[in-house]
Amino acid sequence: MEGRHVGSMLRAMEAVAPGSPLRDGLDRILQSGRGALIILGDSQEVLNICSGGFLLDAAFTPQRLSELAKMDGAIILGAGLQRIARANVHLVPNPNIPTSETGTRHRTAERVARSLSVPVVAVSESRKEIQIYVESDVHHLLSPSLILERSNQAIQTLERYRDRLDVGARNLSRLEVGDQVRLTDVIGLLQATQVVVRISKEIERNLVELGTDGRLVRLQLEELMAGVEDDRRLLIADYLPKDSTFEVSQAMETLAGLTDEALFDDELVAKGLHLVSSSPVDLKERVAPRGYRFLSKLKRVNTTAVQNLVEQFGMLSIILNATTEELIAVEGVSTAIAKAIVKRSG
Repeated sequence: MEGRHVGSMLRAMEAVAPGSPLRDGLDRILQSGRGALIILGDSQEVLNICSGGFLLDAAFTPQRLSELAKMDGAIILGAGLQRIARANVHLVPNPNIPTSETGTRHRTAERVARSLSVPVVAVSESRKEIQIYVESDVHHLLSPSLILERSNQAIQTLERYRDRLDVGARNLSRLEVGDQVRLTDVIGLLQATQVVVRISKEIERNLVELGTDGRLVRLQLEELMAGVEDDRRLLIADYLPKDSTFEVSQAMETLAGLTDEALFDDELVAKGLHLVSSSPVDLKERVAPRGYRFLSKLKRVNTTAVQNLVEQFGMLSIILNATTEELIAVEGVSTAIAKAIVKRSG
């Protein structure tokens, strides 16, 4: 699915997710053995390609949608999907718009979606399936039970990768305490973090389509992803060169935009995220963290204290070697925070 269409498709999928009134209506149409063509919006552009039919402007109910599907024409829903604007409408989209579909209903659905910025839902009576068209994209709705099964499998995969990520994070913390971090260690953890994030995005997409049926999966996902996004940001902030004009936000966008193949090219990641300024890239080069990620993991150490400590001392190694008195002298650092840092440095 092309990136510019993802948001629109997800919103359309959310509108037809299990538990929604529209999905109830679509299921009723399928169960009755009928088909339907439904436009999710009644903008002027939509009305311009409408011919005939009935002007209803009636409140939406699943029962009404199912009854109106008995007629051959398209059904036009109002903005917000709270009202049924028109029914039994003949749609006349531009016939020159290319379509890969064969059936009349689905060819019309694809042409309308391609020509107008409006989602179109087609219910196939012969194939017993529902398809959503958004611009040039088409999505086949699967049964909630199948999506739930896939989501549970994805959660199990995410659990395994999250365990590996936690192990990698602990290993990096030990290297940071000993001032033994190499560039390859940082890149490895960034790669593991991004893999976890990508798996979670796939699950989130499933959850949109699951609607209310995905409540338990969502709770599991939230628990597994707790802190991951923050850790990724702090890790990048730790290792961006001090003289770099590249922002942390830019580095995160670059990392997210890498293909799966590029993500595991260590040299490409190092250059793309501006973690090094020299060429060729030496993956065994020693690098020193500022301390954002490490300090944020310590009990009682709040965000303000972390920021002030890094600004005052500049590097984690200097912070860990500071005395309790030197740490307390930093604004926002209490005696409890200073003792926590000193204890961890030992």
